[in-house]
Amino acid sequence: MELRTLRYFVAVAEELHFGRAAVRLHMSQPPLSRAIRHLETEIGAALFHRSAAGVTLTPAGTALLEEARALLARADQVRVRVAAAAGSATLTVGILGDSTDPGARRLAAVHRRRHPGVEVRIRDTDLTDPTCGLRAGLVDIALTRAPFDETGLTVHELRADRVGAVLRADDPLAHRDRLRLADLADRRWFRFPDGTDPVWQSYWNGGAPREGPVVRAVQECLQAVLWNGTVGMAPLGHAPPGELVVVPLSDMAPSRVVAAWNEGDPNPLIPPFVRIATAAYRT
Repeated sequence: MELRTLRYFVAVAEELHFGRAAVRLHMSQPPLSRAIRHLETEIGAALFHRSAAGVTLTPAGTALLEEARALLARADQVRVRVAAAAGSATLTVGILGDSTDPGARRLAAVHRRRHPGVEVRIRDTDLTDPTCGLRAGLVDIALTRAPFDETGLTVHELRADRVGAVLRADDPLAHRDRLRLADLADRRWFRFPDGTDPVWQSYWNGGAPREGPVVRAVQECLQAVLWNGTVGMAPLGHAPPGELVVVPLSDMAPSRVVAAWNEGDPNPLIPPFVRIATAAYRT
């Protein structure tokens, strides 16, 4: 059994869906299905029950999942120990805007426990670069939010958050259960500086050109709403100051929390970091 095939199996076993597992692995579904069937042939037992209702683990699959996770964790430890012996056990992580996400805190705790020999350096970045300095070579991996221009990058989704409009508590729309973008069409929105990734800018402006103050940081966004009644957007679940509210937007695509790194980067510290992050952000 190859480690790569075991990673394929673990992804399907955790997602219980071949399509979602293929997206997570950045591959198409047919080769993933073939790899799993080859693994079942090699083991001599079915690993999944496949039916119209979905995918579930067989007893053999349940047993293999426990063993596969242990083997992959051990392989990660080998890579990290070799990197440490080579004097390269330092990982620079870019974090966008809000480092208080509970997923990031869980990630830090588990990664520190599993890989105490790795020095993790954190680079907090503002909202003008959703890749957190990745393309400039300032970080090895970014914990950020999509969408943005993914050219030359590998992007792995960790979680998807619904989005709402940030309004002052005394705003006439603040007590609505939900809003649509059309409800905010004639309002001033906060914007990012010229030169900001256009895909990123368009998402946070609700897909339309906007007029309003230019901001660079989360606190600047909140202050623009508080002082000027500007409209912005934020993920649900991030409690704003008491003078502000976040009203769910029913026609906005979710904001995807992702890990991103340069395509083809051979850094051995990145794969174990991403695997731990995947579990930490979905807990």
